[in-house]
Amino acid sequence: MTIRVILDTDIGTDVDDCLALALLLNSPEANLEAVTCVYGDVALRARIALKLLQLRGVDDVPVMTGAGDPLLKMDEIYWDGHEGDGILESGDEKLAPADEFAPDAIIRRVMDNPGEIHLIAIAPLTNIALAMSKEPRLAQNLAHLTIMGGVARGITRLDLPVAEHNILCDPEAARIVFASGAPITLIPLDITTQVRIDSAGVARIKAHDSAFHQAVAGQVERYPRYQKKGYTNTHDPLAVASVIMPDVVTLQPVHIAVETAGHHSIGATWMQAASPDETRTQVAVAVDVARFESFLLNRLAGVTR
Repeated sequence: MTIRVILDTDIGTDVDDCLALALLLNSPEANLEAVTCVYGDVALRARIALKLLQLRGVDDVPVMTGAGDPLLKMDEIYWDGHEGDGILESGDEKLAPADEFAPDAIIRRVMDNPGEIHLIAIAPLTNIALAMSKEPRLAQNLAHLTIMGGVARGITRLDLPVAEHNILCDPEAARIVFASGAPITLIPLDITTQVRIDSAGVARIKAHDSAFHQAVAGQVERYPRYQKKGYTNTHDPLAVASVIMPDVVTLQPVHIAVETAGHHSIGATWMQAASPDETRTQVAVAVDVARFESFLLNRLAGVTR
């Protein structure tokens, strides 16, 4: 039985969104039904997603644009400035998203298919919060919501920021989502910083001559963090992998609150242990690093459907 998936993404800044989409496209267990784009220049993000789909030979997955600004429009948009380089070419301006507003598309697909749609959110949660605010029944009709975001930051991980990027970019949206009662799995920075792709992995992807493989590998090589360190963490692909093979991570039930007013801690995700009958939210507390990294590269370096 395939998993019906909507991917909500801010593809174009960190290369891990590109890798997450590529993983979904090379995973027969998942049926990608839509891609929704959020945060910043959503039209550009949609073109990047559409180009990857085109290179993979996929023409039946709609891409929609959603909110470009956070809910309260209080903070500047984080923008690296290299989005689309190396993948978009002259003429790709014609790549146009579907007309439907992304939060409306999420509502329609979930409510028309109650209990069947798995939403994977690997970006600021603005689209999700807007959809939940417009349709309060959405949370109860999702099959599941998997989020890459947040940070627990225990005493052994003081190297991590107090607030993770996806939550910090729109903490008010995150607060709405975590309070919604939806069945949520959170894949936090504590876990995603343990997994990576390096030059050997990129070489395996580049060994294939297809335009799709070359584009994915090229996006990794262009990413500034990869150029500086020789590797980059695969945050978002781990969130996707946790949907396809859930036992790659170890989960713990938690209550999660999002700080929206702290001077030093805005965007922080405060977590408290809970029992399964107290919460529908789980957080990943461990990952099988070797198994995940092997799975990711085997999928990215091959074509399984």
